[in-house]
Amino acid sequence: MSGDVTECRRCPRLVAWREEVARVKRAAFADQEYWGRPIPGFGDPAARVLLLGLAPAAHGANRTGRVFTGDRSGDFLYASLHRTGYANQPVAVSRDDGLELTDCWVTAAVRCAPPANKPLPEERERCLPWTVAELQAMPQVRVVVCLGAFAWDAALRLRAALGHPMPRPRPKFGHGAEWDAEPWTLLGTFHPSQQNTFTGVLTPDMLDAVLLRARELAGG
Repeated sequence: MSGDVTECRRCPRLVAWREEVARVKRAAFADQEYWGRPIPGFGDPAARVLLLGLAPAAHGANRTGRVFTGDRSGDFLYASLHRTGYANQPVAVSRDDGLELTDCWVTAAVRCAPPANKPLPEERERCLPWTVAELQAMPQVRVVVCLGAFAWDAALRLRAALGHPMPRPRPKFGHGAEWDAEPWTLLGTFHPSQQNTFTGVLTPDMLDAVLLRARELAGG
């Protein structure tokens, strides 16, 4: 797909929601200018490890303009990326905070914040070509870390869109699940949502282990 993902308006429901959130704002961020557009991927263009999330948070990336930036999920994720050597700092608060990634790229299956954090199937499909183009521009990717079951399913769809048959039976998602196939290995982890991190379903050590395994699978 040609063009700039940040200009996409293909999903009317998502366009309306992301812009309403940016206009109404949350009280804590009332003095800030919200991004209110689709979110591009972020990181090292030469990365061998790609992290695939679900969608931007309404008051996180939809506010800051950078994936997993400005919310609790991002706090948890980037702290882990720092501990495991992918990030130069453990915090992500804005697009100009100095954060840099090495050998890692972070993106999302759906680029606009969806109502209730639940994109519709047709919205997911309309967004797929953006990530296909992203991956086509990054042939060095060896591992796709799927942050949650939605991302695992999206990664399988991405493979199919790139010309690789959908496997039968489909490999099952789980924390630490691995599926080795062309063009990259899939590696699963529970999503770093507050629902998972506050309840101990996903701990820092668990996420660190997956990210370190990703580096090992990518070639060390």
